[in-house]
Parts: sequence; structure tokens; C-alpha cells
Amino acid sequence: MRTRSSAIAGRDLGNSALDESYRRCRTMNRAFGSTYYWSAALLPAEKRRHVHALYAFCRYADDIVDSHEDMRVEARVAKLDDFSHRFFVDLEKGSSADPILGAVVETTRRLAIDHSCFERFLKSMRMDFTVSKYETFDDLMVYMDGSAAVIGEMMLRVLEPYSEDAFEPARSLGIAFQLTNFLRDVGEDMHRGRMYIPQATLRKFKVNEQIRHRTPEWTAALRFEIARTRRIYMKADEGIALLPARSAECIYAARNLYSGILDEIERNGFDVFGRRARVPTWRKLATAARIVA
Repeated sequence: MRTRSSAIAGRDLGNSALDESYRRCRTMNRAFGSTYYWSAALLPAEKRRHVHALYAFCRYADDIVDSHEDMRVEARVAKLDDFSHRFFVDLEKGSSADPILGAVVETTRRLAIDHSCFERFLKSMRMDFTVSKYETFDDLMVYMDGSAAVIGEMMLRVLEPYSEDAFEPARSLGIAFQLTNFLRDVGEDMHRGRMYIPQATLRKFKVNEQIRHRTPEWTAALRFEIARTRRIYMKADEGIALLPARSAECIYAARNLYSGILDEIERNGFDVFGRRARVPTWRKLATAARIVA
């Protein structure tokens, strides 16, 4: 994906090149983030493309961290730093010839997204190279400010006009989404040498991290964290009603589908090692169709 950046201002880029960049982002979103993709389908086309661009940016950075395990850590750090450098250089210019970043820069420019949102996100991505576990939930929240809450902040720019009262609930929704991911992916993350369930929780329920299959201790810890995550979803709900009607429908769909992963974990008997909790595609499509109708 690495290309030489264009010196042409974003507003002067050919429509075909920019449209192709947005198409690439949409393809990435559909392939790797189907819940977000089908929820975004409820938005007007202009807003959808911005969701796809922001998703693609986050996915691309996350893949550098997690999808190149055959590379030395130092090489992955350098790759992420190079991606960050190119992105911020292109942000200053207002355009990018990169097939993914072209759309991201244009979305950031059009929506006036604060550049610090991306700085905080990339800071958290770098933490994954050096931090493998978190002592308390408050410690984990430091990481999630950049990896999750900031996503809610950026999405508000897509969904405007909005009330400032929706700001904190939007952050809560981003955090709830990521906590849901963490609970679904416990087994995968342990394979990578990471643990996002706070150590305090594991001690509380006497979990042995060396045991990587369902046990009463693991079940108790997961049940505790699922309850915490559902409380955060409830905080997020306070802000959804403050959004414009169509935007609220989209976010409600994403919220209900994503929180459904927690239901699937419970249906699977809290087995997060041998089974991956998924919301079936038919349910995503049915949810979207019901709202559109």
C-alpha cells in the first residue's frame, strides 16, 4: 500500500482517484468489520463513505500491530511509525495519493476531525508493542481512551448535527464495543501474549491464566466483565437519542448487534477459547432491513 504522496491539494484530486480510495475503504470494512458495515448501510451515502474511511484507517494500523507476527517487533514498530508519519504529512497537505489514506485525509478535512484523535489512537496502538496486561480497569481505560473512546468522538463528526451532551455517551459506546471485542477474543489475545481482562478481576475470581479452556473461575470472571460492559452500553444509550433520527437508527443497530456478541458468549457457555462468538450475518441483514422498512 505504500506509495509516494501527492502534492496536489485534496480538493483538486481527481474524483476517480478519490472514489477509488473510498471504494477500497468500503471493501476493507465489509471484509473485516461486517457489523459496522451493515450498520453504516443505514446512513446516507455521503456519511457511509466517511464511516468506511475511518474504519479502514483503524483497521490498517491495527493490522500492522497484529497481522505481521512473522516480523520482529522492531520492524512492526518501524512500519507503524512510517504509516503514522505519512498520514500526518498528508493531513497537513490536505491530500494523499495512498490508496487508503486518500479517503481518510479527505474525510478528516471535510468533517474537521481534530488531528489529536488520530494521535491518541496511534499512541494506544504503540502500547500494544510494550504493554501485555493491565493491573486495574482504570489502567485499561488509559489504553482505551485512544483505542476506543476516540472512535466514538470521531463518529460524532460523521453523525452531526449533534448535542454536546452526546460526547461522553459516544465515548462510552466506543469503549463498550472494544470491551466486547476483548471478551470475545480472550483466547486469540492470549495466543499473542496479551490479556485485556484486568489482573484485578482475574485475581478476584482466582483465574489461572495458564489454563486456556473453560473453567468455573474463567466463567465467573467473564460473567463479571460482561455485566460491567453492559452497564457501559447503558451509559452510551443516553446519548443515542440525542442524535438525528437516521443517525440514531444506525447507532442503535450497531449497538444492538455488537452487544449481541455478549449474548452469544453466554449461549456458548462462556467458552471463549474453543468457539468464537458471532452474530449471524442473517441477523445483521434483518436488523438493517427492519430499520430501512
